Amino acid sequence: WLDSSLSIMEQGVREFDTLLLRFKFYSFYDLNPKYDAVRINQLYEQARWQLLNEEIDCTEEEMLMFAALQLQVSLQANVPQPDIGAPAEDDIDAALNDLQITLEGSSVNNRNMMHAPELSESLRVMKPKKYTLKSFKKYHVTCRDLYMNFQKARGDTESSFSISLRGSEVTPDVNLAQGKYGIKLEVPGPDGMSEYWIRCDSEEQYAKWMAACKLGSKGKTLADSSYDMEVKTIQTFLAMQHRSPTPAINPSSFEITPQDFVAPRFLKKIRGKLTQRILEAHANVKDCNLVEAKMNYIKAWQSLPDFGLSLFVVRFAGQKKEELLGVAFNRIMRMEHSTGDHIKTWRYNTMKAWNVNWEVKLMMIQLDDENISFSCLSADCKVVHEFIGGYIFLSLRSKEASQTLNDELFHKLTGGWS
Repeated sequence: WLDSSLSIMEQGVREFDTLLLRFKFYSFYDLNPKYDAVRINQLYEQARWQLLNEEIDCTEEEMLMFAALQLQVSLQANVPQPDIGAPAEDDIDAALNDLQITLEGSSVNNRNMMHAPELSESLRVMKPKKYTLKSFKKYHVTCRDLYMNFQKARGDTESSFSISLRGSEVTPDVNLAQGKYGIKLEVPGPDGMSEYWIRCDSEEQYAKWMAACKLGSKGKTLADSSYDMEVKTIQTFLAMQHRSPTPAINPSSFEITPQDFVAPRFLKKIRGKLTQRILEAHANVKDCNLVEAKMNYIKAWQSLPDFGLSLFVVRFAGQKKEELLGVAFNRIMRMEHSTGDHIKTWRYNTMKAWNVNWEVKLMMIQLDDENISFSCLSADCKVVHEFIGGYIFLSLRSKEASQTLNDELFHKLTGGWS
């Protein structure tokens, strides 16, 4: 990456040199299909190459959905697109509510101030233990005010236990072909992250609980105005992955080069059936226009568990072994180097200050309940500093705040000078 605190000439870039552009920070606040076609296309291409190069992981069903959307983009690229005209103010607000990634620290709009909403249903739950067989047990689970309460029977307070969703890691465990709708929760505690696996009975139930877990991990309750939209987004994401019994295009009349549509590891797995499977998946998205197909591709990319995660090899103060530091748009994560397992997650809204000791290349972060420090082994610590500062700068944006770029604040947060 070029250094944002230096001019491009200071970094050896001269007239007629070619620069490759890519979005560095995975925080896209104000995408709007009505006037942002260029940026949407840039993001679509970045997402496509990240998936095809296996820089981000996805399931077989998700890969086929991405391939189907890419096929629809290709087909629509040669179709004249309608003139959508200037956006109305209501359309802009709707698009922003639909597409923005809401960062911690934003205001909460309660849907019902008189009664805190909750989810309360029977679910299958498992807490994996070493050296024992894994099995799911039925619990009556209630989610309310960032907590999930588990009871063996409704009203049985003696056998109940609770977990806090705040700061947890939430990962989907879904296989539509097998009717599997699972959620993996990694909950922070004094001894690291504890795992809980939740199994739902239907897509509808999964969408409600997955949305609750995702918002809860960010410190948002079911009363937050974004809950219903999150449920709808998850349902749409699943609907695009369903296997259609009849392709919209006759496979014998249409030729596809499979390696242009799916990542290499799926070429070996699906082999001769790949064209047929892509065309079957395409039937779910055949009615999308060009911009809709790209936007669906971007939104599905954003829904992947590892979306927007930049990894660095680090060594924490007082530790001998190397570990991973994952930096995302809303949090940083401490992870095992060999397995990628999560050890701890810190959200940016719990961060009070961060700085770098430039002499010893040690980065220090002050949080609400602890201080951490580490050296970066795979890059200059300034790079990590810039990522964190950049994401915090972007999180300050809102519809109410001035949209004028504050250059001085950006360089202060990313460059480490005061």
